[in-house]
Amino acid sequence: MNRAAAASALAGVLAAGCALFPGDPDRLLESSVIIAELGVEQGEVVEAGSFSRGGWDRRALRDWSPYVTLPNIPRTDYALVSTSAGTALQASAERSASGLYRRIRIDPKRHPIVEWSWNVAQAPAGADPRVPSREDSPARLVISFHGDVKSLDFAERVTLRMYKGLTGQMLPFAILMYVWADGVPPETIIPGVHTDRMQMIVVEGGKARSGEWVRFRRNVVEDYRRAFGTEPWDIVAVGVMTDSDDTGQTARALYGDIMFLPAQ
Repeated sequence: MNRAAAASALAGVLAAGCALFPGDPDRLLESSVIIAELGVEQGEVVEAGSFSRGGWDRRALRDWSPYVTLPNIPRTDYALVSTSAGTALQASAERSASGLYRRIRIDPKRHPIVEWSWNVAQAPAGADPRVPSREDSPARLVISFHGDVKSLDFAERVTLRMYKGLTGQMLPFAILMYVWADGVPPETIIPGVHTDRMQMIVVEGGKARSGEWVRFRRNVVEDYRRAFGTEPWDIVAVGVMTDSDDTGQTARALYGDIMFLPAQ
């Protein structure tokens, strides 16, 4: 069962209870928990992902945790590996789906620039983030934000409760993804399948640079404004995700270091 079908099934089971008791959104938002627990990162450069240090420092993944999309779907395998460009994070998906993320608090007004690199070795054929039954991708950078909890309407609070019931995990206030998507023009903004609180920006696709390292530099404040039409609050998590469960194929990618920088 893919994620869309599972979500629909759960909706039928929980609709009555969720509709009547959507719950306190602060108790349903992971971003509220992180804001209460973590201080804002300081320094000129915030190293969210220091994978290149993994060859000599096992702490490179110490603060990273798996993000499970659905309990019944196999997980993508993530591991630090040695490459010709140094140590990197390798993601291998065999009909699987899960992410890897780090809870971290960053002020995007102070550090609005994110830099990262990836190397897409194999992309699942036929994947399309606009189609629920084919929304796989070999490479994604996932940035989670906190926000104005009071602005969440009734339907959005129901969605938060349903998601927690389905996965056992909580969503942040908003998620901005930079994605690899074949056949979709770069800079296309795609809303999430199940909630508008998730927005994707296509940054690359196609086979022209397959197997090559590609470096990206984005202004997350400007991109958040484009995607959500509002100003971003604090970043509360940074993650990556490679999946191929919907297409039932294979996806492989390498991820380089992820850094947040001041505007220049």
